[in-house]
Amino acid sequence: MKAFMDKDFLLESDTARELFAAANEMPIFDWHCHLSPKEIYENRAPEDIAWLWLAGDHYKWRAMRSCGVPEKYITGDASPREKFMAWAKIMPYLLGNPLYHWTHLELQRYFDIYEPLSEKTAEDIWNRANAKIAAGGFTPRELIEGSNVVCLCTTDDAADSLEYHKLIAEDKSFKCRVIPAFRPDKALGIELPGYRDWVKALEKASGEKVDSYEKLEEVLLSRIDLFEKMGCRASDHAFTRVPYKRADAAELGRVFKKALGGEELSECEVDEYKTELMRFFAKEYARRGWGMEIHIGATRNNNSRMFKSLGPDSGFDSIADHEVADNLSRLIDSLDVEDLLPKTILFTLNPKDNYVLGAMLGNFQNSQAASKIQFGSAWWFNDNIDGMREQMKALANTGVLSKFVGMVTDSRSFLSYPRHEYFRRILCDLIGSMVERGLYPADMDTLKKIVCDISFNNAKEYFGI
Repeated sequence: MKAFMDKDFLLESDTARELFAAANEMPIFDWHCHLSPKEIYENRAPEDIAWLWLAGDHYKWRAMRSCGVPEKYITGDASPREKFMAWAKIMPYLLGNPLYHWTHLELQRYFDIYEPLSEKTAEDIWNRANAKIAAGGFTPRELIEGSNVVCLCTTDDAADSLEYHKLIAEDKSFKCRVIPAFRPDKALGIELPGYRDWVKALEKASGEKVDSYEKLEEVLLSRIDLFEKMGCRASDHAFTRVPYKRADAAELGRVFKKALGGEELSECEVDEYKTELMRFFAKEYARRGWGMEIHIGATRNNNSRMFKSLGPDSGFDSIADHEVADNLSRLIDSLDVEDLLPKTILFTLNPKDNYVLGAMLGNFQNSQAASKIQFGSAWWFNDNIDGMREQMKALANTGVLSKFVGMVTDSRSFLSYPRHEYFRRILCDLIGSMVERGLYPADMDTLKKIVCDISFNNAKEYFGI
């Protein structure tokens, strides 16, 4: 029997262990996360481990609800200690869930605690972890630097002032580079109830009146220029279903005016607007050499009762089940034919589409960048041992795994960086198993280069950091 999560955790061969020793020396470039620039700038120490772990983690909230924990101990008015104890109580029952491994990696790496968390150990771990926090070293910047993160990209709305990015950039004492990523989902969400309020926010941020589709593009271009000035190298877009419906300027103007007037739009009108605005964005990214991330397949806010009570990002999203190949291909091709297709990273939340996306990449590769079109890492509900292995196997089977730009935390937590270690262990074990089975020679120089590139170098080169 193996020891629980020891130094060889997930590493099943000597080859895997040797590769991991090399990969784990690499720094972290976290090119897609949801950390708060405000929190990074203000750099306040946490009050306790419950604040670090449970304050905004909807992954944990879903697991707690599934174990029957009352909402009081999840998002309610229970004390931090009570919430921690509720989390500890369910831990032994999360067999097979990546939260179990992430929790214990964080306890090991940040708190030097190696005992499994449970109701029996909760009091001792609460006291030991909080004593560590009280002794210092747990501010956002200390956690980032201590995790060997050299650069991270936050996700920022097109109407964001980027004021905290400016302040962070002026502070030369902080070694990690923090840059914005352009996330204009609210600009694309013309069918959503908050769209008109967002247009007003854009007007306030830009100082410009946005009263036509033409003016919308003009103002959004100025926002892209601001992001570029702040070092932006990536954009991010989320689609439940990939749209593709072309429209001319007159039609776009009509649809925009209709939306500003509060009229309900047809599905066709929504798709026209999203397609053409997305094409506008993509062309601007191509001109600047940005990477364009497209996250496909989340169906959000499924529980309307809880959405009304708690709002978005509170644990009620899941996997959508739409066909993606045709519209995605047509959208990408419409840009490629004009030679204005940016570097593009395609993510799928539905693993049924792993091979759809893996095969799509090869249609549009060229010499502008190594693996210019990428298959993004296993994401959200796939961010686990099986999901990561299947995503990388699909990429290896259909494309070039060695040029993969690797892992992202996709997290709001400053304790999430051991997920990169988790990924690197899974990566090295997968490649190590190929060697052990005679599917690839034991050329350790080449193999170490490959795992180090996937862990850091490929992304650094791809985004031009």
